[in-house]
Amino acid sequence: MGISLFRKKMSLSRLKTFFMGRPKNPLKPETRHHIALIAFLAWIGLGADGLSSSCYGPEESFLALGSYAHLAPYLALATAVTVFLIAFAYNQVIELFPSGGGGYKVATQLLGPRTGLISGCALVIDYVLTISLSIASGVDATFSLLPPHWQSHKLTVEIAILCFMTYLNIRGAKESIKILMPIFLGFFLSHIGMILWGLVTHTTSIRTLVPHTLSETYRSAGVLGWAPLIALLARAYSLGGGTYTGIEAVSNNVHILAEPRVRTGKWTMFYMAFSLSIVAGGIMMLYVVWGARPEIGKTLNAAVFTQMLANTPYQHMGLLFLMLMEAGILFVAANTGFLGGPAVLANMAIDSWAPKRFSALSNRLVTQNGIMFFTLAALAILIWSDGLVSLLVVLYSMNVFLTFSLTFAGLIRYHLKQRKKHTHTRYTYYFRFCFLALALSVSLSILLGTLIEKFTLGGWITVVITGMTATGGIYIRRHYRAVDRLKKKLDAELRIPLPSTSAHAPAPALAPHEPTAVFLVKGIGGAMHSLLWVLRMFPNHFKNILFISQGIVDIGSFGSEEQLQELQHETQEILDYLVTFCHQHHLAAESRVSFGTDPVRNVDDMIDELNTRFPNALYFASRYVYPKDNWITRLLHSNFATMIQKRLHHRGLKMLILPLNLKI
Repeated sequence: MGISLFRKKMSLSRLKTFFMGRPKNPLKPETRHHIALIAFLAWIGLGADGLSSSCYGPEESFLALGSYAHLAPYLALATAVTVFLIAFAYNQVIELFPSGGGGYKVATQLLGPRTGLISGCALVIDYVLTISLSIASGVDATFSLLPPHWQSHKLTVEIAILCFMTYLNIRGAKESIKILMPIFLGFFLSHIGMILWGLVTHTTSIRTLVPHTLSETYRSAGVLGWAPLIALLARAYSLGGGTYTGIEAVSNNVHILAEPRVRTGKWTMFYMAFSLSIVAGGIMMLYVVWGARPEIGKTLNAAVFTQMLANTPYQHMGLLFLMLMEAGILFVAANTGFLGGPAVLANMAIDSWAPKRFSALSNRLVTQNGIMFFTLAALAILIWSDGLVSLLVVLYSMNVFLTFSLTFAGLIRYHLKQRKKHTHTRYTYYFRFCFLALALSVSLSILLGTLIEKFTLGGWITVVITGMTATGGIYIRRHYRAVDRLKKKLDAELRIPLPSTSAHAPAPALAPHEPTAVFLVKGIGGAMHSLLWVLRMFPNHFKNILFISQGIVDIGSFGSEEQLQELQHETQEILDYLVTFCHQHHLAAESRVSFGTDPVRNVDDMIDELNTRFPNALYFASRYVYPKDNWITRLLHSNFATMIQKRLHHRGLKMLILPLNLKI
């Protein structure tokens, strides 16, 4: 029976390794170097969301001008400037928070925890919509080239693509980026080529563009008046706000960048800003130069590319390639949601705004629980909306600019507080301050414009969902804080002071074949409760006392070498205290500790080793009994002891779980 179970366990382990890849050791310094992204790979993995917005952002702005399309050069210039404005402002976020967290960390530490909660909720919802909208848009672009009767299969294809991208990201961020790299580069190079060719072949129009635009501007002002004309431009500018989404992704994921992180992050931001401004601004200039007009069943990009390729050989193949690249970049943009979203959710979990399980890392060192959450959330959105892009765009349009505004407001407050002890020259300080003030005003104008324009068209749904998510975060944080207070109180009560070791004789040696009590340790309170109960119920029975513990490496402790060392120190300190307590009471004792991302598997491996050396072992663990035990409590707390007990019982080993009431 034991051999059969062992073979089954090995076969399942090999199958999992085949699909997911080999586990990675988070304590090895070379592990982080292996999974860290250089600037080029980060540009591909994190910049796709912004670059993909050139498929729909410039079109929204251009169409909003209506019959005043000659004003589009102003929007093209404003788009390029805004991209660099937001990107360079986020460079300051990378400087201040080199361990990641982005807008959530800025709002939390510079504006307050509640403001950080709002920013985090907005980002989480934004990333869910990034995944669902990008996949839906990409499938729409692909199906526009297929016969109409295929349209009924779009949702099925969207779900299949969602599942495939989930699988790629569970294997690791670097692996998913390498697979998607050809699509990203194909889109960027092909669209840059079309922009250059389209502008070069219309050099006459380019030479007369500035005087023509100025003359038409004065003519339009004479017809409408300057105030309505400026209002028209402002509306078109705000409706093209989707062009700037995704720029914040780098600051949220600094922790996965190669060292030096700040420098890598800044280069990534530059690549992203340069590529997005060139492609988005260039496409809008193509609309102007080629006189693009919307066509039924085609995007404006498809319409202008059709016009450009009309007299070229293989025009249909060229258009097919360009549209497939646009669909591809949208799928790559969905991958950005899988990179950035779980990172934000993990930081919120560390701060107790979300269930702690979302900060856990898998053995591939990715936030697997977060990835699965975003998969299920995006799946629900796709099914609910039936993949309708026009509805998803409305839901997607506001939260990112809410985060932008809170981020820039937090940076401005930081600079105001630091103005007297600022290390830069006065000129540099005022330049940075004015730069952030401009970025804040731009973000607020886009946010308010989008809110007013889209609120009644479905934007209110985003406001309601964000509010409900924040309310849930407040409840979760209150629960965790109440439980932490009870645990600290219990630890203080059960931590018995240790007298000087010089007053005691040496502890007896271990006797491996004698009865052995093995305690699973998560904290001093639970371990001491179990130990004292066993000594009272089984006096002089157990000749050996063993303590085993698992140091859980989550996204917080994996963020830096210092945090890993702190985790190791705290875990070892608890074990040393318990062993010293036993020695001072003339009990043979020692401890084992393992560090990793999967506590159940690591403890299981330690028990395999212990059972060989100590065949007469009985295992003990404590399980907290919370004041209110319901499905919410079970969601917020893992049942670690029960999972270990089930594994031991299958192997014929005995384990007792002792209830430990947390009383208010």
